[in-house]
Amino acid sequence: MSDAAQIGVAGLAVMGENLVMNMADKGFSVAVYNRTTAKVDAFLSGRAKNKTISGFHTVADFVASLERPRKIMMMLKAGEVVDQFIDQLLPLLDPGDIIIDGGNSHYHDTMRRVASIEDRGLQYIGTGVSGGEEGALKGPSIMPGGTSSAWTAVEPIFTAISAKVGDNEPCCAWMGSGGAGHFVKMVHNGIEYGDMQLICESYHLMRELLGLQADEMQPLFAGWNRGDLSSYLIEITADILAYKDDDGSPLIDNILDTAGQKGTGKWTVDVALEHGIPLSLISESVFARCLSALKDRRVAASKILTGPTPAFSGDRESFIAALERALYCAKIISYTQGFSLMRQASDEYGWDLDFGSIARIWRGGCIIRSAFLDKIAQAFEQEPELANLLFDSYFSSQVNKAQQDLRNIVAAAATQGVPVPCLAAALGYFDGLRSSKLPANLLQAQRDYFGAHTYERIDKSRGEFFHTDWTGSGGSTTSSTYNR
Repeated sequence: MSDAAQIGVAGLAVMGENLVMNMADKGFSVAVYNRTTAKVDAFLSGRAKNKTISGFHTVADFVASLERPRKIMMMLKAGEVVDQFIDQLLPLLDPGDIIIDGGNSHYHDTMRRVASIEDRGLQYIGTGVSGGEEGALKGPSIMPGGTSSAWTAVEPIFTAISAKVGDNEPCCAWMGSGGAGHFVKMVHNGIEYGDMQLICESYHLMRELLGLQADEMQPLFAGWNRGDLSSYLIEITADILAYKDDDGSPLIDNILDTAGQKGTGKWTVDVALEHGIPLSLISESVFARCLSALKDRRVAASKILTGPTPAFSGDRESFIAALERALYCAKIISYTQGFSLMRQASDEYGWDLDFGSIARIWRGGCIIRSAFLDKIAQAFEQEPELANLLFDSYFSSQVNKAQQDLRNIVAAAATQGVPVPCLAAALGYFDGLRSSKLPANLLQAQRDYFGAHTYERIDKSRGEFFHTDWTGSGGSTTSSTYNR
C-alpha cells in the first residue's frame, strides 16, 4: 500500500486545520504544509497526533508526498497570497494535477486562475466552503467549480467530508465551470448578511420599541426556530440571548454595537450593480454594517439630531406575531434577490447553475442553513427556469399573506424612529416588483432632456428610440440609448 497522501492541504489556520481533521476522520490520508513551520509541528504533536496526517516544512517535500494526480487544497487568505503560492507549486506539478482554492477568493480571480492553470495542462477548482470552524470540522456545505474533469478526482473526498441532510444526502455538488463555485459562495455570504441584519432589526424592534430584555426575547426566538423561520441563525440568536456574562447579566448587552465584515457582502453588491440586478435588501445589510462602524459619529449625531422616542401602546403579542410573519416575508424577498443574481450570472457566463441543487446543499453545514431551503429546492425542481422566486405559487402566497404585516412593522418602525433598513428594503422591492408602472418614464424624460439619451414610447415597439427637443434649441442629435 502506498504511503503517499490522498490530498494535501496548505494553510493551517482554523478552517484549514479543521478540514484536515475532518478528512482524516473520514479515512483519508492528508499531507499538510504551512509557511510558518512551527504551526505544522504544533499540529502534528497536538490535534493531528496518531491521525493519518503527515506534515512538511517545504513546498517541494509537501508536493512530493502526494499520490497522483496530486490534489492540493489551499486554505489561504484571498488575494496575492493565493497567486504567490500557486507560483511556488507550478514548477513542481505534472499535467493533470489539481489545485484547489478553498478560501473566499473573488470569482473573477478564480476565472483568471482556471484559464491560466488549464493552459498549463493542469486542473483548477475554486470551491466555496461554508460553515465556519464547526462546519469545517463536522461537515460544511461545499460549492466547487472550475475544471470539470477534476470533479471526479475530488468528489469522493468532498462528499465524504460535507454535511449530510435527509437520507444521508451530501451538502456538496458541482456548480459549474470557471468561477461558478466561488460566485455561488459569494452570493451565499451576501444572503447571510441579509439574514443576519433582518434578525438584528427584529431584535432591535423588540428591545427599543417593545422594551423587552434579553431573557424575554430568548424564548421568542427559540419559538420562531420551531416554525417557518427554523434556521441556524435563529437558533444561535436564541443561544446568544441566553448567554450570561461573568456578573450574571446578558452578555449581549455588554457587546459594542459595531459590526465587522470581510468583504464578500460588498462583492455581492458590486456584482449586482455590474449585472443590473436589484439587490436592495442585501445592499442595505452591507450599508447597515458600515453605519454601525461609525460609532463615534453616531454618538455625536444622537446629541444633535432629533426624532421620536419609541413608545409602544398596542398589543405586544400581536405585534410579535406580525413581526415573525414580516421577518419570514422579508427573508423570502432576500433569497429572491440572491437567486435572481445567480441566474443572471449563470446566463452571462454559461455556467448552467442548478438552483435546486444549490438550495439543497445549503440545507446543512452552511451558515444560512434552514428548513426554508427545502421550499426553494422544490420550487426550482418544479420549474427549473423559474425567473423569480416570487413567481412560485408557494412563495407568492406567503408574501401575499404576510405583506400587510411587513407594511405594519415598517410603518411602526418609521413612526417610532427605529431603523429597519432591510425590512424597509424588502417592502420597497415587493411593491416595485408588483408595479406594472413605475415613475421611470419621468426619469427617462429627464435623461433625454439634459443628455439626449432618448426614450421608448408605449405606443411603439420595444427597441424603437425617440428624442425630443425639449427646449426648442437642442436639435436632433442624440446620445447613447439606455440599457434595459
